[in-house]
Amino acid sequence: MNHPLRIAVLSAWHVHAEEYGRAALDHPDTELVAVWDDDAERGRGLAARLGVEATTDLDALLAREDLDGVTVTAATSDHVEVIGKAIGAGKHVFTEKLLAPTVEECDKLVAAARDADVRLTVSLPRLTHGYTLALREILDAGSLGRLTYSRVRLAHDGSTRDWLPARFYDASEALGGAFSDLGAHPVYLTQLILGDDLTAVRPTYTDQTGRGVEDNASVTVTTPDGAIGVVETGFVTPASPFSIEVHGTEGSVLYGFETDDAGEAVMRLATADGSSRVDLPADQPILFAQWADSIRSGTTLEDNLRRARSLTVLVDAANSAAQH
Repeated sequence: MNHPLRIAVLSAWHVHAEEYGRAALDHPDTELVAVWDDDAERGRGLAARLGVEATTDLDALLAREDLDGVTVTAATSDHVEVIGKAIGAGKHVFTEKLLAPTVEECDKLVAAARDADVRLTVSLPRLTHGYTLALREILDAGSLGRLTYSRVRLAHDGSTRDWLPARFYDASEALGGAFSDLGAHPVYLTQLILGDDLTAVRPTYTDQTGRGVEDNASVTVTTPDGAIGVVETGFVTPASPFSIEVHGTEGSVLYGFETDDAGEAVMRLATADGSSRVDLPADQPILFAQWADSIRSGTTLEDNLRRARSLTVLVDAANSAAQH
């Protein structure tokens, strides 16, 4: 393959659709060629902003021999159909989370991608950020001792300021509200901290703005050895810094509770020897770039797929528990 990778955006449904389209425009080895959407007006609007053609014919787009891959930002409820069609057409797939509504469907998509020898990658962007890389180093070094508690919070004011599109409150399309969407980020970070083996998932969901889905959520998880994890998210918080705290028998890590003179969030490590600021490494390349590299090298980002599956396990468990 001597030409740049030719990419199409599949749907403008998600708020990150334009971001991934621009990633294809900005990357030196990718070229954006089209936008598909089953909503013609919505698709034309995104295509105009990105300067490419729009289409409502998904099958015809996927049949193009000059198309190498797609970014999927369709409604979460449509992921299985849209991603499945792309894989069936031999196109590489970079998709917004969640990969699929259920774990069984995740497994089927991953298996189909392996069988078709296409690269499938799920957008879990905060795993590439410097604070996460620093946190992983601390955890791997065992500096905190046996972990006892973690809390990750990510929230914004999309509902109270009314800047989220109405479709984000359609439970049938979005598979829920704040927890299935924004909450996915603190979920996969919590799993990075505490692992995937959780013995209990206890959700508290509330609907503050009367849209019919949770816009304020907290989920508590427990590990087999008794560590507690708290995952917090919501669309009704005007000023809530993204924050991480992890505590163990020998120390604690805090991130996002203070800023430096440049306004950058600070990470601190506290142990018996005192408290010190942690230098954060540079971010890794964004996952879109890693996906493009994986296409060229013919390798699968295995850790990404494993974490995407685990994410679905916990989100599905929380949503199911909240309904009972």
